[in-house]
Amino acid sequence: MRVLLVTNHFLPEEFKCNSMVFELQRRGHEVTVLTGIPDYPKGEYFDGYGVFRKRVERINGVKVIRAYIFPRGKAGKIRLVLNYVSITLSQAFDAFWLGLFKRLDRVLVYESSPVMVGIAAGIVSRMQHIPMLFWCTDLWPESLSAAGGISNPSIIGYFTRMVRKIYRNSTRILITSEGFRQSIEEKGDFADKIVYFPQWADAPAESSGMEIPALPEGFKVMFAGNIGEAQDFEHILEAARILKDEDIHFVILGDGRKRPWSEEFVREHGLGEKVHFLGRFPAATMPAFFAQADLLLVTLKDELIFNLTLPAKVQSYMAAGKPIVAMMNGEGPRVIAQAGCGMSAPAGDARALSDVILQMKSMDGTELAAMGTRGQAFCETHFKLERCIDHLEQLMKTENQTI
Repeated sequence: MRVLLVTNHFLPEEFKCNSMVFELQRRGHEVTVLTGIPDYPKGEYFDGYGVFRKRVERINGVKVIRAYIFPRGKAGKIRLVLNYVSITLSQAFDAFWLGLFKRLDRVLVYESSPVMVGIAAGIVSRMQHIPMLFWCTDLWPESLSAAGGISNPSIIGYFTRMVRKIYRNSTRILITSEGFRQSIEEKGDFADKIVYFPQWADAPAESSGMEIPALPEGFKVMFAGNIGEAQDFEHILEAARILKDEDIHFVILGDGRKRPWSEEFVREHGLGEKVHFLGRFPAATMPAFFAQADLLLVTLKDELIFNLTLPAKVQSYMAAGKPIVAMMNGEGPRVIAQAGCGMSAPAGDARALSDVILQMKSMDGTELAAMGTRGQAFCETHFKLERCIDHLEQLMKTENQTI
């Protein structure tokens, strides 16, 4: 099939849609990607990209069209609004021309945030009367209040109406978590459109020859990913403060808007020998990092949208074969318990997190290894890329409804 993927993020940014695109291409589909100039997570254009550079390129044979995007920077809400508005308008313009001149069979949407990515996809879908499959990985407008701190009823109402229209224009709504189902059904008569379609664990990248920095001696609790508001670093670091006198090290891989605050907290509380911010590293180095961890940490704040979410890092952690420790509520702890691959503390409870870490540290090594093995087996059964793309192909082939 001739498939258009509309997404806000694509290589060199690291998102699940990357492996989906190349797997579809490997299976013989002709995939075109409409995305933005890469700027996530640092908030500035990646080297080699810009307003007049690499706006159209081929990556491993896939044509990538990059809409203009105002870089989000680190300056807060105004720049983020400009970021969202710019890519929405620019993608809509590009989508119109694709709808006129590029014959397609299916439109896929990878919706991380913002939800307006569905507008451009809807333009092509309606112009060519072809099905649109909307892969929802972030609930709107719930995320506006949870992550953006927006509670104005007029704004929430406006985006609720927008989301409802995007769902109405979609022939299928794919959800990464069963917890999303109720929120989507409350917005309209969409029950028959919803399909559970989880994120997968990408195959571990080849790490041969790639060096990583020396890690501290002792029991290592490792966090990998975005250092943002949603990840609740206030309580992660409070747990580290509680465990200050234990032989436990928190190793933080990644970057994000909350990193400066977190590093200041570490300095103020004398945690420099126990909390280690190592920065961002290529995906190919993750197997080497994870191999040296004793526990892999995943956290989310206690917000309704986060309680409904299964973070993608859970699958990646499972695939690494290491036990997981979580501080979150809802879907994440449920899946971890179902897999038997770790233990959880309630969201926002630093004391409970520190107690769980101490409990797992006291376990026999074979018991922790068994958790990791169970996680790998669960991941192989439920979160394998090839199985997920088999399902996606089936949906694309059987979805004959036009709009």
